[in-house]
Amino acid sequence: MSDLQQIVLGGGCFWCTEAVFKEVRGVTDVESGYSNGDAPNPTYEEVCTGRTGHSEVVKLTYDPRQVSLDQLLQVFFVVHDPTQMNRQGNDVGTQYRSGIYYTTEEQKQVADDLIRQMSQEKLFGRPIVTEVQPLRNYHPAETYHQDFFEKNPTQGYCLAVAAPKVAKFRKTFVELTRK
Repeated sequence: MSDLQQIVLGGGCFWCTEAVFKEVRGVTDVESGYSNGDAPNPTYEEVCTGRTGHSEVVKLTYDPRQVSLDQLLQVFFVVHDPTQMNRQGNDVGTQYRSGIYYTTEEQKQVADDLIRQMSQEKLFGRPIVTEVQPLRNYHPAETYHQDFFEKNPTQGYCLAVAAPKVAKFRKTFVELTRK
């Protein structure tokens, strides 16, 4: 029986979020996808219109003996801006919203507690707008989106946006970086 767990996170473009979490010790799989929208099986082009309601997300499979959900969420909050509504930097639209999509009440509680703590400490200077909702209507993204940063490290967007997020993770979370 496997002790692995899963959580789905939306932190803007999934290329960036995937690139960071592939480097986290204890994360055994990262899959880019779409969740919490209404279309039954959306394509990237459909999601980009903003009309499906889906968020670009990553589904993380992780070993809680190596990395806790709290630690994963701390990484999540450091490598994206949870105060931007329906955007991350120049990526604008509901598909880029900040979200934590849980599958258990325990995950919801951990997320709510961390957001409450960060809000009380005013860590970001502005209100956190990250939605915390049950996971629904998840679909994997197309094959060409999987491992995008790894396969295209010199692509313009990867150099300008994803690489700095990976560098920030490595600098901030040395103890969680794969050795």
